[in-house]
Amino acid sequence: MPTDSQPTEPFIAELKRWRDVRGLSQSALAKGVGYTPSYVSKVESGQQRPSRPFAEQADRLLHAGGALRRVFVELGAQVRAEAAVPPQAATDHIAGEAQGASVIVQHDDAELVYDGRFYRATQRRQLYNASPDPITRYLIRISVDRYPGNPERSNRLYRENPLTWEEISLSAKVGSEPVGWRVQHDRDAFKELWLLFENEDGRYPLYPGETTWIEYSYTVSDDKWGTWFQRAVRLPTERLSVRLNFPSDLDPAVWGTETTMTAAAFPFRTAIHQDATGGRRIYSWTTDDPPLHARYRLEWKFRASPDLEETRPPMPATSASEKMRSIGVVQAGDPILTNRARPFELPAEAEDARRVVAELNSGAERAAGIHVFSKGMGVAAPQLGIDRAAAIVRTADAETITLLNPHVIEESAESDEQYEGCWSFFDVRGMVPRPRSITVEHQTISGERRITIFEDAVARLVAHEIDHLEGILYTARMRKGLNPIPVSEYRGTGKSWTYGSEDSIRQ
Repeated sequence: MPTDSQPTEPFIAELKRWRDVRGLSQSALAKGVGYTPSYVSKVESGQQRPSRPFAEQADRLLHAGGALRRVFVELGAQVRAEAAVPPQAATDHIAGEAQGASVIVQHDDAELVYDGRFYRATQRRQLYNASPDPITRYLIRISVDRYPGNPERSNRLYRENPLTWEEISLSAKVGSEPVGWRVQHDRDAFKELWLLFENEDGRYPLYPGETTWIEYSYTVSDDKWGTWFQRAVRLPTERLSVRLNFPSDLDPAVWGTETTMTAAAFPFRTAIHQDATGGRRIYSWTTDDPPLHARYRLEWKFRASPDLEETRPPMPATSASEKMRSIGVVQAGDPILTNRARPFELPAEAEDARRVVAELNSGAERAAGIHVFSKGMGVAAPQLGIDRAAAIVRTADAETITLLNPHVIEESAESDEQYEGCWSFFDVRGMVPRPRSITVEHQTISGERRITIFEDAVARLVAHEIDHLEGILYTARMRKGLNPIPVSEYRGTGKSWTYGSEDSIRQ
């Protein structure tokens, strides 16, 4: 039932007015738009909220010139409740958009075609303008990462051989009209630009209540494209679909994982379907109503050509530190580990923060695949080669804590001393004194400042990661005269830290 906070009276009045103008009864209107007379009657009596499709069809049938759609849009939250479920946008490997919440993506469809040398990505999005203003541009991103498990190697690759506008051969259109664009950012492995809803023949804005398809395509050679394709939900989205089109003779194998801001990566909830035709294998996957800020990552390997799979982390080496290096963890000696990380300006840099947090969760998943963390785990952005003030902690109870711009503002007088390990020199363990309780000020994605108190094991994990963001390694916290011991001598593997006994407390 409609509520007082979401009145439908303006829409009802407009609908009745146009029905009277066109001389249509409720039954005739219902027949024309494909709804039951009971539905129309309930809408006009206020017993039933009108749906967006009904508003659009009624507007067309009554030739209302957009009046019904505009009134429907002005219902604000009601539009999103009916139309969105909830809204969002998507990124690819590679592309993402940051638009206002007034844009609803009714369908986000992406296709990636590989010909054995080049990848061609095509993004098609059906946009609905739920705002009171015309939309004249749309932000897209093209971003590549050849070696996602090895950021140093990727950075070196693009520094020496940057992605260029000439090679990507970008094309774009709104509806059936080819359109231009304006560059926002041009970096070695990252391009950001506004698609302009105009060309030399005219302007094609998306007016309130209207729907249109936008499409853009670009090409990247396989020496700059990794064997993964990611879609990030940035706007309210009703349906998300992806197709991968590969040569059959490469014998591809494809799988997918989903990651959210607060949860670890987990397999797709729905299956990826496979078809073979004309010497090609086509992998299709779709989901409805994906949650905002979720990331869907499809990965693959070409079993007939393993040399094309260099993006996969190398096989684990002998030492624990080499294993961590193999999955992209920066090792001791790199200057990024001893420099203070750059804070985010929130909420202005919310999208950057989301991307970094997604990388942290991905890194944690890789680490969990090569080591069991019975005490919990944590990773800070500098450890993945990212100079930003973000970290995550996963407790022994499987809770994930996200820390943005964190600072310790108070420590308890009571402390204890226990062994810690660090992914950036994982061959050793060190006895480190830490306060039993810490009070941390940090921020949310929206920029809200919060203060959280952490205790015992969680306090130790959080303090360790905040130290990383301050450029401090745990060896600097150890008591004078103590040195880390080889992991072969450490006897605490597989055991939780203990608290509460006199032996574990040192003032």
